[in-house]
Amino acid sequence: MIDRSQLMRGTLEGCIVKIISKEETYGYEIVSRLQVYGFDDAKEGTIYPLLLRLERKGIIISSYKESPLGPKRKYYLLTDLGQEFLKEFAAAWQDVKASVDKIMEGDVDDV
Repeated sequence: MIDRSQLMRGTLEGCIVKIISKEETYGYEIVSRLQVYGFDDAKEGTIYPLLLRLERKGIIISSYKESPLGPKRKYYLLTDLGQEFLKEFAAAWQDVKASVDKIMEGDVDDV
C-alpha cells in the first residue's frame, strides 16, 4: 500500500513557506492550516523540526509575541530569501506535477 504521509512529506517545506508567506503565524496555526488542506498526518512534532530547519537556512525568521491564551508564542515570518525559495519551489512543483500527470494519464509513449 501507498504511504500517503511519506509521499506528502517531501512537499511540506514548500507548503509551510507558502502558509507563512500569507501572514506571520505560529506553529499550531500552521499545523491546523495544513490539516485543512489535506495534510491529515501533519502534527506539531513533524512541523517544528521543519520550521527550525527553514529558520537555520534563513528562509524564515521567528520572534516571540504575547498570546491571549497563555505564554508567548513563536511567530514565523518569511525573509527575502524565503520569497525566492517559494518561487523556486512553485516552479519545481509545477515541473514535477506535470511529469507525474503525464505518466498517470498515459500521455507518455513507451520507450
